[in-house]
Amino acid sequence: MTNHPSAPSHSPDNEPPLESPTTLDTDHAPGTDHVPEPEKSETGSEPTTVEKLRGLPWSMAGNASNVVFVKFTFFGSVFVLFLNTLGLNKTQTGFLLSLIPYFGLVALFAAPFVARKGYKRSFLTFWGLRQVATFAMLLTPLIGRAFGFQIMFAYVTGIMVWFALTRAIGETANMPWRQEYIPNSIRGKFAAKDSIFTTLAGFAAVLISGFVIQRAGGLNGYLALFLVGGIFGTLGVWFYSHIPGGAAIQPNQRTGSMWSGMRVALKDKNFVRFLLGMSVIIVATTPLNSFMPLFMEEEVGINAGNVILLQMGALGGSLVSSYLWGWSADRYGSKPAMMFSIFWRLFIPAIYFLTPRHAGLSLPYAMFATAMQGVIDVGWTISSARLLYVGVVPTERKAEYMSLHYAWVGLVGGTSQLLGGRLLDATSSLSGHIGPFPLDAYTPLFLLSIVLTACSIPFFAGVRADANYGVGAFAGMFLRGNPLLAVSSLVRYQFAKDESSIVLVTEQLGQTKSPLAVDELLETLKDPRFNVRFEAIIAMARNQADPRLTQALVETLNGTELALSALSAWALGRLGDPAAIPALQAALDLPYLSIRVQAIRALGALDDTSIVPRLREELRGETDKGLQMAYASSLGKLNVQESVQDLLALLHDFRNDGARLELALALARLVGEEHTFVHLLRQVRDDPGTAMSQSISAYTKHLNGSVPAASPLPQLLKDCAVTLARGDVAGGARQLGAIAAQLPPQRYNSTSRAILAECAHSLQEFGDEHIEYILLALHTMQNGLLPPR
Repeated sequence: MTNHPSAPSHSPDNEPPLESPTTLDTDHAPGTDHVPEPEKSETGSEPTTVEKLRGLPWSMAGNASNVVFVKFTFFGSVFVLFLNTLGLNKTQTGFLLSLIPYFGLVALFAAPFVARKGYKRSFLTFWGLRQVATFAMLLTPLIGRAFGFQIMFAYVTGIMVWFALTRAIGETANMPWRQEYIPNSIRGKFAAKDSIFTTLAGFAAVLISGFVIQRAGGLNGYLALFLVGGIFGTLGVWFYSHIPGGAAIQPNQRTGSMWSGMRVALKDKNFVRFLLGMSVIIVATTPLNSFMPLFMEEEVGINAGNVILLQMGALGGSLVSSYLWGWSADRYGSKPAMMFSIFWRLFIPAIYFLTPRHAGLSLPYAMFATAMQGVIDVGWTISSARLLYVGVVPTERKAEYMSLHYAWVGLVGGTSQLLGGRLLDATSSLSGHIGPFPLDAYTPLFLLSIVLTACSIPFFAGVRADANYGVGAFAGMFLRGNPLLAVSSLVRYQFAKDESSIVLVTEQLGQTKSPLAVDELLETLKDPRFNVRFEAIIAMARNQADPRLTQALVETLNGTELALSALSAWALGRLGDPAAIPALQAALDLPYLSIRVQAIRALGALDDTSIVPRLREELRGETDKGLQMAYASSLGKLNVQESVQDLLALLHDFRNDGARLELALALARLVGEEHTFVHLLRQVRDDPGTAMSQSISAYTKHLNGSVPAASPLPQLLKDCAVTLARGDVAGGARQLGAIAAQLPPQRYNSTSRAILAECAHSLQEFGDEHIEYILLALHTMQNGLLPPR
C-alpha cells in the first residue's frame, strides 16, 4: 500500500509516493546527469548545465530500475506482508522497519567522510553494498527451518542493520550531490517528469508482484521478488554511475569543519521550523502508512495479492497529477503547493477509516482511497522537496544541512515506526462500534494521523516561502476548470456589491471554463459599469466556445463602444468559434484601425484562409506599423509560404524588440511548429549559450551521414556549439551565420532557403545584437530540414 513520503529528500528508495515503510526520503531520482569527463571529478568543478541536462535520461533509467527494486524488496506492501508471513508480530515488524530510519543518525558522522571521498563515489559504493542484504534475505526460510524462529529473527535483524547502514551512508552522499546536479530552474518539472517515468515502471512492478504473490504459495513468491529486485537494484547502480558531479570537496573549498557547519544549521530558524513540521508529519503518517497493508488484509478482508495491487491506485493518482504539481511548484512556488497538499491530507485517514469491511465494495473503495492518497502524496513529495532544496538549504552548506535533515528525519521516523507497532499490539483487543463506525486496533492511528497533520500546519506556515504566491492563490489556479469552482464563483457573484468586487468575480467566472458560468457572463456584458463589461469580454475569451457567447461578442463588435469593439474582435479569435468569421471579415472595412488590427489577428487565429489574397495585397501597400504587424502575424499563422519575402523585409526594417520577435515567430511558423520556436526562445532566455549549443548539437545528429565526408560543415557546427557553450554568444552568432550560408540547399525548400539566406547575412552583420535571427536560424535549420533523397 502507499507509504507517505514524509521527508522531501528525494532519496532513491522512495520513488513516487509509495514505498519506503520508513517514509523518510521521497525519492524521484538520485541521478540526473551523464558521465563527467575524468578531469572534472578530480578538480571538483561543477558540471555545466549542458552536461546536467544531457544526463537526465540516465537518472530516469536508474530510477526506473530502483522502483522495481523498491516494489519487490524492502519497501511497501511486499515487505510488510513478507514479515507477516514469516510470523512476526506488529511490534517486531515495527522494530525492523524502524532500523532503516534510525540509521539515518549515521549521517551526522558519515557526512565528513563522504565529503572527503566524494559524494558520487560514496553513493555508488554503498548503494552497491546494500544489495548484499537483498540477496542474503533469500536464506531466511532456510535459517528458520534449521535454527528456529528466534535465530531467524536475529538473522533478519542483522540483514536490516547492514541494509540500513549502507543505505544511510549512501543517502548522506546522495543528498548534497542531488542538490548539485539538478538545476533549480527545472527542479520541480524534472521531479514531475521523473515521477511519471518511474510511476510507469511502478505499474509494471506492482502488477508483477501482485501476480507472483497470488500464484506462488507461502514464501516462494516473496523470495522470487527479492531475487529479481536485487538484480534490478544492481542495474540501477550502473545507471547512476553515469551522472556527473559529486566530486570530493577540496581543502581550499571547505568553509570550516562539518560540525561547525551543523551548528550554523541548528541556528537557522527557518531550517529548524521546517524540521519541526517534518517531524510532526512523519509521526502523523508513517505508522499508519507502514501498517496499512495489514489493515487492508486483517480488517477490510482483502487478500495479500490484491493488497499489493492496491498500489496501482496510488500510482495512478501520482501519474495523472505529478506533472501538474511539478509545474505548479516551479511556477507558483513550493510552499503554497506544499501547504495545499497538507490541507487535503487531513481527509486521507478519514477516507481510509470509512472503507467498507468484508464487502463487495471493499476493493474498489480501497483502490479509490489509494488513488486519492497518490495525488496528495506526489504533491507533497515534489513541493516539499523543492522547498527544501531551493528555499531552506543554502547551497554553500548543503552537506551540513542535509546531514542534519537526514539524521533528524531518521530519528523521528524510526521512533514513529517502533511506537506505531507497539500501539497496534497494545490496542489489538479494541473492537466494537460507535454508531455505524467500526472500532479496531487501527482506529487510534487514524485519529492520530488527522490530529498531527493539522498540528504540522503552523510549523510549515512559518517557513520562508520561495515565491510570492499564497496558498489561496495557488488553490484558485489549481482548481480552474472545475465545476466546484464554477459553483463557488456563482455564489460570490450573487453577493458582490461594489464594482471592484464584481470585476473580480467576473474574472473568476472566466477562469472556470464551465458552461455553468455562461448566463452570468452574458449578464455582466450588459452591466452599466464599463470596467465590468470590459472584464466580461476578457472572461468570455477564457471560456470554451459557446454559441451564446459568440453571438454576444459579435453584437459588441458591431456596437458603438469602440474600445469594447476592438476587444471583442480579439476575444472572438481567442474563443475559436468559426461562426464569428463573417462578422470579423466585415470589420476589416471599418475605418477604425484598432478594430481592424484585432479583426485581422482574429481571422488568422480562426484559420480563415479565404482572406489570404487580401492580406498579402494590403500588407504591401500599408504604412501603419500596427496593421503591418497584424497582417504579418496572420500570414504566419495561416502558413502562407508566398509571404516569406514580405515578412523578412518587415523583420529587417522593424526596430521594436517585441515586434521583431513576433515577426520572427510568424516566419518560424512557415517552416515548423510554433511551439518549438517558443520553447527554444524560453530556453535561450534562461541560459542563452547552453540552449543554443544544445540546439546545434541536436541538429548535427540529424545531419550526420547526409553531407560529403570532405565537407567542413560538421566541424563548423562543432566549433560553433563549443563557442556558445562557453558563453560567447556574439562569436557563436557569427559562426552560425557562416554555417547558414553553407547548408546543403537540396535539404531545404524555397521558403527555408530564403530565411536561412537572410539569417546568414544578418548574423554576419549584427552578431548577437538581434537575437531573433539566431532563433530563426536554429529553428529553420532543424525544422525545415527535408528528408534525404
